[in-house]
Amino acid sequence: NHQIKAAKADTSASEQQLHSAEGQRLPDLDVSSSYTQLSETPAAKTQISGQTTTFNMSQPGSVKAQAMASVPIFTSGRISHNINAAEASLQAVQSNETTSVLNIKMQVAEAYIAVLRMESALQVALSHVDALELHMKDVNNLFDQGMVARNDVLTVNVELANARQLVVQASNQLDIAKARYNQLLDRNLADEVKLAHQFPETPQGTLNELSGNALKQRPELVTLAQQIESLEQQAQSVKAALLPQVAVNGGYQYQENRYQAFEGMWTANVGMDWKIFDGSSGHRSDALTRQAISLKEQRDDLSSMIGLQVRQAWLDIQETQKRIAVAQQAIAQADENMKVTADRYQQGLSTNTDVLKAEDLRTTSHGNFNNANYDATLAALHLRRALGIL
Repeated sequence: NHQIKAAKADTSASEQQLHSAEGQRLPDLDVSSSYTQLSETPAAKTQISGQTTTFNMSQPGSVKAQAMASVPIFTSGRISHNINAAEASLQAVQSNETTSVLNIKMQVAEAYIAVLRMESALQVALSHVDALELHMKDVNNLFDQGMVARNDVLTVNVELANARQLVVQASNQLDIAKARYNQLLDRNLADEVKLAHQFPETPQGTLNELSGNALKQRPELVTLAQQIESLEQQAQSVKAALLPQVAVNGGYQYQENRYQAFEGMWTANVGMDWKIFDGSSGHRSDALTRQAISLKEQRDDLSSMIGLQVRQAWLDIQETQKRIAVAQQAIAQADENMKVTADRYQQGLSTNTDVLKAEDLRTTSHGNFNNANYDATLAALHLRRALGIL
């Protein structure tokens, strides 16, 4: 899935940012070179024995080159805080990648259920057509014998046409569901989709236990916690930049000048930089701190939302289990009712309307049973997602 690939790329980028922060501790090596051409030869004037004398100080054209290295030896924690911020940011991005995978898995699971649900709906629609075609034969036979009015024939034909239209609609919805499933898996939209009725187990435990596990396992909370840590470390790094910064510098410098005794020289020095006052750093540090406070509020809100998600999924499971039990009883009763009503119609003891109503009840019962089953499976998957273990 392209969204998962994008999340992995973000993780890789964050890893490089960590390496960049760690690289601040390493020496900087700067090599430079230039050539300068002057219009006149630099010279100095002096008085010797009362006469003005000039002498050259450097060449009019010369090459300058240097190779200098600089190593920070004390930064008041600025580099350390930067590295800690980068590490926390990497952990946040890694957790965010896990969240992306979970979200895609949930979308795939929903698409998976949608395909199976539409396959079942299509089967119910086809069985509805089959039942009406059988009933139409009975109606035609009785009409030929003069036992029923032509109105019965017309009514059945209309119901059969409507049933065939439902088959067309169910087929179209099934094709759309399969295309959606293929799109999530980055496959050709027209690829064949054959799915097994296999689903993960429903998490066990009390509602309080499940809610507690969710708060420990959800990667979204880890993401926010690490983002908060990263911002706090960045704020400390900004503050540390106002404290003494000590570095060692050294290298080799070359200045082409035939009038100079030594054209090349080695150099070394220890330097300290201390910003006594900076009108922006304090505000930047405060801004980062307030951003961290904002994320803390979002984390607390998300914790409450996670508890709601777990509770809703858990209650949905309880509801769908009850629906399944009721729907199973309704199916058996609806099938028997259809059989008895059809037999009575053939014997002239019930009306065509009774048969059509019984068939509608049978179709509705099978549809309700299928929906209850898939709703139960989907609720279990939503619970796993709420727990962060999908």
